[in-house]
Amino acid sequence: MSNNPSFVLKKVEEVVYEERPIPDIKDDEVLVAVKKTGICGSDVHYLVHGRIGDFIVENPMVLGHESAGVVHKVGSKVTDLKPGDRVAMEPGATCRKCDACKRGRYELCPDIIFAATPPYDGTLARYYPIPADLCYKLPDNLTLEDGAMMEPLSVAIHSVANVAGLKPAETVVVFGAGPVGLLCMAVARALGAARVIAVDIVPSRLEFAKSYAATDTYLPPQFQEGESRIAYSRRNAKQMQTQLGLEERGLKAVDLIVDASGAEVSIQTGIYIAKHGGRYVQVGMGAPEIVIPITTLLVKEIDFKGSFRYGPGDYQLAIALVSQGRIDLKPLVTHRYSFDQAVEAFQATRAGKSPDGKPVIKAVISGPDVSPADLL
Repeated sequence: MSNNPSFVLKKVEEVVYEERPIPDIKDDEVLVAVKKTGICGSDVHYLVHGRIGDFIVENPMVLGHESAGVVHKVGSKVTDLKPGDRVAMEPGATCRKCDACKRGRYELCPDIIFAATPPYDGTLARYYPIPADLCYKLPDNLTLEDGAMMEPLSVAIHSVANVAGLKPAETVVVFGAGPVGLLCMAVARALGAARVIAVDIVPSRLEFAKSYAATDTYLPPQFQEGESRIAYSRRNAKQMQTQLGLEERGLKAVDLIVDASGAEVSIQTGIYIAKHGGRYVQVGMGAPEIVIPITTLLVKEIDFKGSFRYGPGDYQLAIALVSQGRIDLKPLVTHRYSFDQAVEAFQATRAGKSPDGKPVIKAVISGPDVSPADLL
């Protein structure tokens, strides 16, 4: 157990296993033996494209950031954790000194060290060093697989509970029924939303969303020949309002739009169907530049916000909602792989399905010497 096997992205479309040194830890850090890691779309994006926006892979980088594990070693100043503790790992260490950190918005820290975001290594290794206060003890009724899922759940918590400030009895529309979209729906339901409408272009995803957290689903129409995107979005919004009985004002209006797709037509449609004085949160990444109906946005006085990663209290709320049984993460983990099957896990996530044809929602890779069947 003295070695540190790691899953490394060398360059676009090239990944290898490497033996890395066991990391040293600072006085306020712990060394975690990583046991479960979920694959995020960003991991796949780095593998396929080598960059996300201004984050460019220029040197070999260990992948992975959705992780949980067992504390292996603690620094001399760590008092609230001990070896053997089961923890969910928040994978972004901030400077704690800048204006954003001091204002309680540390997700905006310009010097954040975020796992598997260039140039920093990720968590798909035997060991990962992390500040002790970014490790959250898991209640006995949660598994380490649940712990790994706290990262994407915290993204949803941040967008729905923190940025959007969802109130009970509100109506929410979520565009995109992938992992983050589904978790946004689950958070909305857990916090008391009266109606949660899932929108996606894949019928099977809508079926799963309805069985999981959505109260209603909507399948957009096909484009008409020669139709512009903005014209399509306007038509789509009207059809959606008619089909689902939505209005632009009052109790039947949409209080909150959450876009987890990043698709331009979803963003446009969301602005069209939001109520006057409504709220819109963008959590999905798509094209870096898009066209939006800005006049509609300003006339309706829509509160339009971005949501990036997670901030203070998001991990704690995520753990609380799951441990209390208000959110069930288990249906989302559709595929499990051993550490030496990481390439297969990435291939399945990239394809959206495994070779047997089963659709992938979330694939989880176990740590070295950990069986995929052992949820820990």
